[in-house]
Amino acid sequence: MVQQYSPAAEQSPLLAMPPSDVNQIEISPEAEAHFAKMLARSGKSALRLSLKEAGCTGFKYLFSEVDAAEPLDLVKSTPQGLQVYIDSRYWSALAGTRFAMVQQGVNWVLKIDNPNVKESCGCGESFYV
Repeated sequence: MVQQYSPAAEQSPLLAMPPSDVNQIEISPEAEAHFAKMLARSGKSALRLSLKEAGCTGFKYLFSEVDAAEPLDLVKSTPQGLQVYIDSRYWSALAGTRFAMVQQGVNWVLKIDNPNVKESCGCGESFYV
């Protein structure tokens, strides 16, 4: 079962924000369409966003195609119905992040703009917050 916000939850450092704060994570319509295609290919119903300790500077983004949220995940529903589960353990590092698909030459790539990133490695694989 997905943890929903309640005043008592404010005691937990993992879920100390009201659900409207999930809107601090922005997903462009193009990125939403990209994620929806990923889910359609996998047969899963939602995208889970988390971080993983990796690389030379600390963390990398972890996108998982899932059918259910983890117990303390925050839930974001996009205007087109994409369900995104956000790992609340990393909320302070993810809040304010924007996901967009941008064209680079003939290719489209996912661009992640995270205002919390203080440093990233030269290859772009990992970052520090």
